[in-house]
Amino acid sequence: MSVKGVVIRGGKVILVRNERDEWELPGGKLELSESPEQALTREFAEELQLAVDPESILDSWTYTIASGVHVLILTYGCSESSHSEAVLSDEHTELRWFPLAEVDGLRMPDGYKKSIRSWSTRAGSSG
Repeated sequence: MSVKGVVIRGGKVILVRNERDEWELPGGKLELSESPEQALTREFAEELQLAVDPESILDSWTYTIASGVHVLILTYGCSESSHSEAVLSDEHTELRWFPLAEVDGLRMPDGYKKSIRSWSTRAGSSG
C-alpha cells in the first residue's frame, strides 16, 4: 500500500519524477504502527520538506508497476500547514509545480490524474 497526496498551490499541483521516468504524486509506504495520514505527512516532509494536512480521501486503486508487482494506492487531498519552498530529496529525479491544465498530457498513471482532477474540483482551484 502506498499513500499519495494532492497539493495544489496557485492553480498548480506538485509532482515528482520517479526512476521509471513517470510523474507521480508525493507520498509512499506506511511504516509499522503509522496511520495513512501520519505516513503521508512524514513522506511529504522527507521528500519535499513540505508540511501538509491530509484532509480527505480522494480515491483508491491498484497500480501494476511491473508484471506481478501490484500496489494499492490511496490518495488524499491535502492542504499545506505552511507555504515553504519545496526541496527535492534523493528519492526522485525532479520536482515541479504543474499548471492543472497540463496534467492530462503528462506521463503519469491515470489514477493520479483522476485524483488531481477530483481535488481541484473539491478545493475550488482552477487551471
